[in-house]
Amino acid sequence: MKFQHVRLHGFGYELPPNVITSDAIEERLAPVYKKLKLPQGRLELMSGIKERRFWDKGTRPSDAAVLAGQKALAASGIPASELGCLIFTSVSRDMMEPATASFVHNQLGLPEQCLIFDISNACLGFLDGMLFLANMIELGQVKCGLLVAGETAEDLLESTIKNLAADNSLTRKTIKYSFASLTIGSGAVALVMTHENYSRGMQKFIGGAYRANTRHSELCQGGQSRASSSGQASILMATDSEELMKCGIETAKDTWHGFLEELGWLGAEIDVFFCHQVGQAHARLLFERLGIAPGKNFETLSFMGNTGSVSAPVTMAMGIEQGVFNKGQRAALLGIGSGINCLMLGVEW
Repeated sequence: MKFQHVRLHGFGYELPPNVITSDAIEERLAPVYKKLKLPQGRLELMSGIKERRFWDKGTRPSDAAVLAGQKALAASGIPASELGCLIFTSVSRDMMEPATASFVHNQLGLPEQCLIFDISNACLGFLDGMLFLANMIELGQVKCGLLVAGETAEDLLESTIKNLAADNSLTRKTIKYSFASLTIGSGAVALVMTHENYSRGMQKFIGGAYRANTRHSELCQGGQSRASSSGQASILMATDSEELMKCGIETAKDTWHGFLEELGWLGAEIDVFFCHQVGQAHARLLFERLGIAPGKNFETLSFMGNTGSVSAPVTMAMGIEQGVFNKGQRAALLGIGSGINCLMLGVEW
C-alpha cells in the first residue's frame, strides 16, 4: 500500500505523572518471589524495563487521549474546526459503548461534521489508524484528521499483582504467563495527518505492508475475569511470551520483505526505526533476524515499558523532538501485535 499526497503534520504526547519502577513491583511480589525462589531484579533484567508510568486514579483513556490531542493540534497549527475525521486507537477504552472517540470528540470541541470511530487491534491500533486515515485523505474524503491513543494500564498491573499473590498453585512455569502484564505502562499520543495540498507537513507518509498470522491468536489473550469475592471483575492477560516472540518475529520477517518490495526501499537506506517495544530480548532478536543495525533503533522502553498502541508512535514523536529523525531521512515504524498481526510503515522527511 502506497500513498502520494499524505503528510504527517504534528505529533503530541503526554506522559503520566506517576513513575513505578520494576523494583517497586517486585517489592509487592516479594512473598511470591520468596515462595518460587526467584531472584530480585529479574523483571528489569529480563525485560530491560527500569520503570513505567501510570496516570492518577480515575483517568480514563479518553482523558489521556485528549491531553495528547490538544498538543498535536497545537503543534500542527491546524484549527480543530478543520478536522474531518477523529480515530481513537487504543487497547484501553472508556467502556464498550459508546465509542471512546465520542468522548474525545466532545472534550476537544471538534465539529459535528467530523467522522469519529474507534479502531481496536491490540498494539497495532494506532498504526492501523494511520493507514485508514491516509486512505481517506488520499481519496479526497477528508483534508485532515486526528489520530489519538490513550493507554491506561493501571488496572491490569494491579489485578495481575493481586492475582499472583492469591494464587497458591503458582509455579515458576505458570508465573511466566503473567510476566508480560508486569511490563505494561501507560501513555498517550496523537497525530494530525493532512493532504499535502491542504497543508504541507514536514514528513511524507509513503505507505506500508502488513501480514496476519492468526494461527497464533491464542498466544496472548486478555480481558475481564469473573467477579472476585469483592464483586468486582478484574482485568487479566495471559501471554506465552517466548512463543509469541518466536512467531511474531517470523511474521515480522515476512512483513519486512513485503515492506521493502512495496516501497522500493533497501533496508540500508532507512536511517532510523521506531518500534513497538515489548522487551530488550525481543528487540535484539528482531533486528538480528531482519538484518538491521541495532544502533538505528530509537528506544523508549527502559523508562516507559510496553505502552501498547502508544509505543511506536510516541517513540517516533520523541525521536523527532530529540533530533534523531531529520530532513532528508527515511524512517520505518515496525509493529508486531498479538493476533498475530504485523504492520510496517515508511515515512520520508
